[in-house]
Amino acid sequence: MKILIVGANGLIGGAIADRLSVKHELIRAGHSGGDVQVDLGSKASVEGMFEAAGPVDAVVCAAGLANFGAFKELDDGDFDLALSNKLMGQVNLVRVGQNHIRDGGSFTLTSGILSQEPSPGSSVLSMVNGGLESFAKAAALELERDMRVNVVSPDFVKETMEMMGMDSAAGISAANTAKAYEAAVEGQHNGATLAARDYA
Repeated sequence: MKILIVGANGLIGGAIADRLSVKHELIRAGHSGGDVQVDLGSKASVEGMFEAAGPVDAVVCAAGLANFGAFKELDDGDFDLALSNKLMGQVNLVRVGQNHIRDGGSFTLTSGILSQEPSPGSSVLSMVNGGLESFAKAAALELERDMRVNVVSPDFVKETMEMMGMDSAAGISAANTAKAYEAAVEGQHNGATLAARDYA
């Protein structure tokens, strides 16, 4: 397959690219680097990315901006960023991408464990993660030409926890997290949320 990976230069995106490149041809997309560039917060930029990439068999997104912070300290900008970038940015990958992806193609988006297991400071992230999971369930009912859409929900990534000085014992490595994305791309799931912990 020819697979477009958005966020391929990030920690999880790089691990996904390493795993999928063994069997598939990749187009790496990033905000600044990669084969093509994209600003997830701009629908026009998403459209330009697909024009530059050409027809693909699958799209994987491991990107999206949203802030972690105490609820009473969050401002309009924090909510606007998460809604326009992590939520609508990924929704627009499907909205625009359905016109560029081949028959039977798939979209794999990224939410996160905070949709199911929120913590203090996670209200913005929990909101958009839950929105993405609900979007995939509904959009899967209407996509045409046998297209599929799924979401992967990563746990806290071990390498990120270590960089932040946290105890990483409960984390899942980026390499193991990538296994869930591989399952979404190569399997037959549709409208599903795949928990990374189930594939680690």
